[in-house]
Amino acid sequence: MAKRIKLKLIYPRWEKLKGQTTFNLPPHGPVVFAAALPEHVDVSFTDENVELIDFEEECDLVAISMMLSTQVKRGWSIAAAYRKKGIHVIFGGISTMLHAEETLEHADAIFLGEAEGRMEEVIADWENGKLKKVYNYMGQHPPIGIVGPARRDLYKRELYNHKGVQMVDLFHASRGCRFNCYPCAVSYLGGRSFRPRPYDKVIEEMAGIDNNRLFIVDNSLAQDKEWEIQLFKEIIPLKKKWVSHTIEDDPKILDLAAQAGAWYVYQAVFDTSDYIKERIKRYHDYGIGVEGTILLGLDNQSEDDMRRLIDFLLEIDLDLAEFTILTPFPHTKAFDDLMRKGRITDYDWDHYNAGQVVYKPAQVTAEKLQELYEYAWSSFYKDESQELKMTKLFTRVMKREMEDGTWKPRNRKLMNKSFGKDVIRTIGSN
Repeated sequence: MAKRIKLKLIYPRWEKLKGQTTFNLPPHGPVVFAAALPEHVDVSFTDENVELIDFEEECDLVAISMMLSTQVKRGWSIAAAYRKKGIHVIFGGISTMLHAEETLEHADAIFLGEAEGRMEEVIADWENGKLKKVYNYMGQHPPIGIVGPARRDLYKRELYNHKGVQMVDLFHASRGCRFNCYPCAVSYLGGRSFRPRPYDKVIEEMAGIDNNRLFIVDNSLAQDKEWEIQLFKEIIPLKKKWVSHTIEDDPKILDLAAQAGAWYVYQAVFDTSDYIKERIKRYHDYGIGVEGTILLGLDNQSEDDMRRLIDFLLEIDLDLAEFTILTPFPHTKAFDDLMRKGRITDYDWDHYNAGQVVYKPAQVTAEKLQELYEYAWSSFYKDESQELKMTKLFTRVMKREMEDGTWKPRNRKLMNKSFGKDVIRTIGSN
């Protein structure tokens, strides 16, 4: 029988932007990784965004999972503390893949790619004193059918309530993306091939999540119409309420999505066309809310273009809006293009948070772009705060949960605090 191993899994903290929501969602990458570990590995998990790391906790091995570029320098610092104590550190996750060469300097090993079916090799190598510096499985995707339920038992649930209101759990029904958008690294990370999980695996994991509210984190649900239709049909009986990225602009599919529990979607608003206006209206016609995602600083955007786009948002009845500045993350077309032209001005990864200008824009100064970004947030939320708009979205989902008998308040005492209290008050007035 294999000797049991104590592995400490850490998700480093990252600094939120001014104006971002204060709550934290349970991270997905670390618990997906944990599910791929051999059975004789005992895992303790620390999300540094909601609790302090206990550096004195006994462990044999440390794994650091990083999703954002703004986590990498903190991840390196954490690794240094453990390596100084003689404990080996393995890095993985999206930002390890994007910043592999630099991270290798701070690691005993880095793991690149998807973990399913591969961690037995890594752990065996460590047990035998033969840990490799690099485990590179980029582009070598494991069979999608072996992707099992994430280890959500590792979450400390009480840390992911926001003032008494249950936040969403993250979940994925597919991997890969057939699109290759300018600022996005997904084609590098997960490949250009759309890889849907078997429906029975999707339903098994969804049904086993003790949370009625989910964020389906697939890059886009609008990749295969027949798959999308069948997916929504399969999940209707679960009565889950979920958030996702784009859904196909098709009445049949939107109707099925609404029946399946679509709560709201993230929809890119990239121009001021009637198509965008009608796109938002069609979501609303089916009772699906919309959070617009607006990217500022593209080469084809003048100051007037950006101001016109920001003003347009007030005309199209968005439920929420999230603004970002074009950020050239490594292994994106944006990075390659801007670096080739000598336009990247800042390589401090702490600044790669989509809220700071780290390159030379084409039609405005860096200072003007930063000013427009600040103007966008203040303009959109001038009459109603982000918290109030979120309260309205949560009111909508809680009313639906009460109607179908799935509402489960997590902590009635906490519900007396501001956000939960506002939601209950709003429900009661309707």
